[in-house]
Amino acid sequence: MKNEVIILSGNSNIPLADSICESLKLTRGEMMVTRFSDGESRVKIKDNVRGKDAFVIQPTSTPVNENLMELLIIIDALKRASARRITAVMPYFGYARQDRKDQPRVPITAKLVANLLTIAGADRVLTLDLHAGQIQGFFDIPVDHIYAVNVFVDYLKSKKISSDQLVIVSPDVGGIKMARAYAKRLSAALAIVDKRRVTPESIEVMHILGEVKGKDALLVDDIIATGSSMVEAAEVLKGAGAKKITAMVTHGVLSGDAIAKLDRSAIDALLITDSIPLPENKKHPKIKVISVAELFAEAIKRIHIDQSISILFDYSN
Repeated sequence: MKNEVIILSGNSNIPLADSICESLKLTRGEMMVTRFSDGESRVKIKDNVRGKDAFVIQPTSTPVNENLMELLIIIDALKRASARRITAVMPYFGYARQDRKDQPRVPITAKLVANLLTIAGADRVLTLDLHAGQIQGFFDIPVDHIYAVNVFVDYLKSKKISSDQLVIVSPDVGGIKMARAYAKRLSAALAIVDKRRVTPESIEVMHILGEVKGKDALLVDDIIATGSSMVEAAEVLKGAGAKKITAMVTHGVLSGDAIAKLDRSAIDALLITDSIPLPENKKHPKIKVISVAELFAEAIKRIHIDQSISILFDYSN
């Protein structure tokens, strides 16, 4: 495997790339990713990639446009250097929230990004907890969509959390599938916060479907951006008698004043993955980061040797 596979990374999440390489017992490929004086991305791959199975690890998180452009340029460089197969490994798929035309005269940017990746030369995409599963259909190349559910569940089980006192809560109706997957694996009760969104930034919570009084609530979602949705849901849960409230979210975008909201919220702890790096200025005593490096390492290994991925990571298991 060592001579046939090369793992490369842009500047978006080098620590995760190194952790994946450590799990695979591989050395990250050498590559120069810098900027020209006018801000254009400059890429040069220093290793020989001819005939190799290349994996480019690059979540398109903040700064989204720069990281996306880096990824496209790296893919183009690999294609022109005759890599045998190029897989874009995107632990966080940016622009995923723009997946449909929900207003007049707006783009479907997730589809545009899919087109850009394909045209740049990617042969397949490996990503984690897409905001909308239908984005897989925007691609004309294979998309391997894996889930963080088992990583989080293993962590919770290691903490000896009692299922009898636990209720899994979806912060909205759209997250029912994810919440059900956690409830099934943890043998816990299930609840849903039924809400109405007033604007893209604010919501009006209506009521809770399910029993949460006297229980430890575990809010699950794929993305926490400004944190408004989670904070509002936590307040309602606390008002309904929930005891400890933990938010468990795959992608910790944490934009705007999310940390300030978290600090003064009813949320006791926030668990996120390292799909997006957590900068120093966003670290907080309530935040715990759980690594998905081994999950991606196993997926990469299985892709390389043409083994099934869905059998390991699908919600239905």
